[in-house]
Amino acid sequence: MIHKQPFEAVVARHAATVLRVCRAVLGPTDADDAWSETFLSAMQAFPDLPADANVEAWLVTIAHRKAIDVTRATSRRATPTAELRETTTEPGADRRDLDLTAALAQLPAKQKQAVVYHYLGGLPYRDVAAILGGSPDSARRAAADGIATLRLTYPGVKPGTENFDEHER
Repeated sequence: MIHKQPFEAVVARHAATVLRVCRAVLGPTDADDAWSETFLSAMQAFPDLPADANVEAWLVTIAHRKAIDVTRATSRRATPTAELRETTTEPGADRRDLDLTAALAQLPAKQKQAVVYHYLGGLPYRDVAAILGGSPDSARRAAADGIATLRLTYPGVKPGTENFDEHER
């Protein structure tokens, strides 16, 4: 019989991955809210989660949905144009994190999400496909196209290097 680990252990094990996904999808400003909402929702649903479930994929799926919710809420808010919005960086976010966020923001949505969920979230392509809709092959193609663009635009990924490929699953 498989025993489920305590929710606190789930948070400790997957918190950094979920935060990386939220930061990559939303940027540093809204990532904390999506992260918190992800774990609040997960805590409520955790008792019903089967013991043999892929917890990481489940959490990334919740984070994906929360990121969509945050994006929709942000798009509905009025933003004043007379004043510049103050931008902040989260503790622990370095220049490279912010550069990656900017480079990912330039990708088409499906490529961005496929890259984030597979390479930063560590999910196999079948789980990425389940989140995004479509087949594992289409998720693999979107991620490959996104990585090809990043190799040209992101200073941390040079053509011919394997920086992202170390996470290939």
